[in-house]
Amino acid sequence: MPVESPFHSPLRWLNNQPYLLLSLTSLFWAGNIVLGRYVAGHVPPMTLSCLRWIGVYLILRPFARPHLKRDWPALRARLPLMVLLSATGFAINNALSYWALQYTQALNALLIQSSGPLFVALLSLLLFGVRLTWAKLAGIMISLAGVLTIILRGDVAALASIQFNKGDVMLAGALLAFGLYSALMPRRPMAHQLSLISFTTGCGAALLFPFAVWEISTGVTLRYDLLTLATLLYVVIFPSTLAYLFFNRGIALIGPNRAAPFIHLVPVFGSVMAILLLGEEPRLFHLMGYALVLAGVVIASRQGSAKA
Repeated sequence: MPVESPFHSPLRWLNNQPYLLLSLTSLFWAGNIVLGRYVAGHVPPMTLSCLRWIGVYLILRPFARPHLKRDWPALRARLPLMVLLSATGFAINNALSYWALQYTQALNALLIQSSGPLFVALLSLLLFGVRLTWAKLAGIMISLAGVLTIILRGDVAALASIQFNKGDVMLAGALLAFGLYSALMPRRPMAHQLSLISFTTGCGAALLFPFAVWEISTGVTLRYDLLTLATLLYVVIFPSTLAYLFFNRGIALIGPNRAAPFIHLVPVFGSVMAILLLGEEPRLFHLMGYALVLAGVVIASRQGSAKA
């Protein structure tokens, strides 16, 4: 009998391609940073964060309902962990990121974002004793060098001119929360990924709701225009629904330490967007940075002997 092609079911094939899933996640998150900075001051951060996860929950609920019903005993048995995953990966991380973009520059945001894999590795080590192999550490450092090459435009001296503000502290806090989420994900209950993301987005929205109400009470409200609608549509579909499904599946397939270096692709995709959408001229430092990031990601994401 003929062997069935893996492309017979595209979604099933995609669901087992961790490197593609994690690359697409970084692409969607890069667009989220660019858009978040663009709409800063136009769309309130707490309201945007809350509506983002309400939208995802409503989209996924019909598909997740049978899985949630079956997996509820397992989720309820680990309820404190599920609430912590909701808080770190969806409420705190997201709200702090959008809030920070009200105060910081894109350069600072990308620079701080590049330290994400180190947060994941450090928290995985401190909490669960998950050690990096030398190859994974080398890969992270190589890709970090590539990120810095892109952000600093090949000029190391530019580091001295960067000034940090309260927005940068918020971004660091968001990364710390997301690093904890990534480190905790392998300890999640055994459940369908639609059950997991439906619960965590719904719980994340519930945690954010009081803060959104407070924000509205201060007079900071949504502007009902085309930019707000386009922003909500993008953040609900791409960096939220698809990206978190892809990221969670990527971690499930290869573990947090091998998945984390893909975060370094976020500033790479961000710079490509600047070239394509904003007319920035491609330079040699772009190519050097891309090569270093891709080399580091390949090295760090390879299977090693240490626990992944």
